[in-house]
Amino acid sequence: MLKPGILEQLKEHFRTLEKDLVLVYDASDHEKQKELVEMLSDVASTSDRISVRESQTRSGVPGFYLERQGDALGIRFKGIPGGHEFSSLILAILHADGKGQWPDQGLQQQLKRLIGPVELRTYISLSCTNCPDVVQALNQMSLIHPDFTHTMIDGDYAQEEISALGIQGVPAVFSGDTLVHSGKASLGELLASLEKALGVDEGDGEPVEHEPFDVAVLGGGPAGCSAAIYSARKGLKTAVIAGRVGGQVNDTASISNLISVPLTTGKELSANLRKHSQDYDMSLFENRTVARLVPGELHRIETDKGEVFPARQIIVATGASWRKLGIPGEDEYIGRGVAFCPHCDGPFFAGKDVAVVGGGNSGVEAAIDLAGICRSVTLLEFLDELKADRVLIDQLEKLVNARILKGVKTTAVQGDGAKVTALDYEERDSGRKESLKLDGVFVQIGLMPNSAFAQGVVKTNRFGEIETDGKGRTDRKGIYAAGDVTTVPFKQIVVAMGEGAKASLAAFEDRLRS
Repeated sequence: MLKPGILEQLKEHFRTLEKDLVLVYDASDHEKQKELVEMLSDVASTSDRISVRESQTRSGVPGFYLERQGDALGIRFKGIPGGHEFSSLILAILHADGKGQWPDQGLQQQLKRLIGPVELRTYISLSCTNCPDVVQALNQMSLIHPDFTHTMIDGDYAQEEISALGIQGVPAVFSGDTLVHSGKASLGELLASLEKALGVDEGDGEPVEHEPFDVAVLGGGPAGCSAAIYSARKGLKTAVIAGRVGGQVNDTASISNLISVPLTTGKELSANLRKHSQDYDMSLFENRTVARLVPGELHRIETDKGEVFPARQIIVATGASWRKLGIPGEDEYIGRGVAFCPHCDGPFFAGKDVAVVGGGNSGVEAAIDLAGICRSVTLLEFLDELKADRVLIDQLEKLVNARILKGVKTTAVQGDGAKVTALDYEERDSGRKESLKLDGVFVQIGLMPNSAFAQGVVKTNRFGEIETDGKGRTDRKGIYAAGDVTTVPFKQIVVAMGEGAKASLAAFEDRLRS
């Protein structure tokens, strides 16, 4: 079933396995059962440490779990993890053996404080590019927490469940019948959702304070990694505090304007940023969100995990996030009709009526893509004209199942409690209120700087962007900023990399002068 080239790659990946692992599949009469068994057998053929056997349990659909040294682990799959999810199976095997990248000890201790038993199910689509990150993070959590089970469920094998739960977007993470998370997320973001939904054992509640750093870089995207590399090259004790290395770059399908690199993907570039950073002596603290910044002779960075990072100099490179509409019903129906990724969630709206909010390039491109699978697509733009490139607008206007509404303000997302049913809007000129009956709303209105923690500490403009001089200095001594979180024009990867390097060099220059 698996191609020879893939088998050879797996042999190399599994060459250093040290523990005996078993892929235990449920007995089933399902028509796809043979396909599952063949896949698992092919994977097992690449290492003497991996074997396959049938369990005593019968199931209506193909499924299996991992066993290590005779003990069942909390990693389960319902369906056949092909497509993008094949990597989730491979990483589950490596992680079960203790291989691969793991959260640092501070984050692992935080995870163990979740009140168990934790029993989660993640509904996915094999065409979803965001789902594997969530599945892999939760699988890894199950290996760290002493009472944690996670099951990946391919939506194609659970249509009745999806209908009953009102799922209209993936990945969708459930605890019982409660949706605890929907959409793309890092391990840190998932942990925050689980803490809110399940509760934590507070223990002594004392914050963890790290030893002081010379430079703390906030953010792990192109600007952050560039700043960290330049700081570490100067021999400074450097920390990177970030949600994930690569930042928003991880969500970019293809990149063809990074000079000297004709074509790459967001995943590849993020991996290269990580690899280059690891060539230098720096401390990486991933899956963190900065909650508060306290300036002083020794600045203090407080994270959402209750940690404190003191640093003599700080470079803020936290980038930007998808901007929300901020209207009633939007947050309530995220994952139940409100979506931000047409590529991932579009297939759930095949043959249905949807709206795209935003007339820039991303909005028009999303409308064009969705028109290929949806019954109808309505694009709504606040301004009187679309902001997208003319070539994209021309392409959209030719589609018979797409229409454009300009000069309208969206006012509310309506639903029946389980899913989206309509989008309310108002015509700006006439003030007339309308309601568009539909099944889904895709929000495509740009990015918002991740600078909330810096408000009142450094000067920002009315958009929340941090104001800097020509070298990345803010108005606060010892605090610098770079990349999409700043006022620097043109939010481009190549620009962010240069700005990160510039801010780091400015910090070092100031250090020498002081």
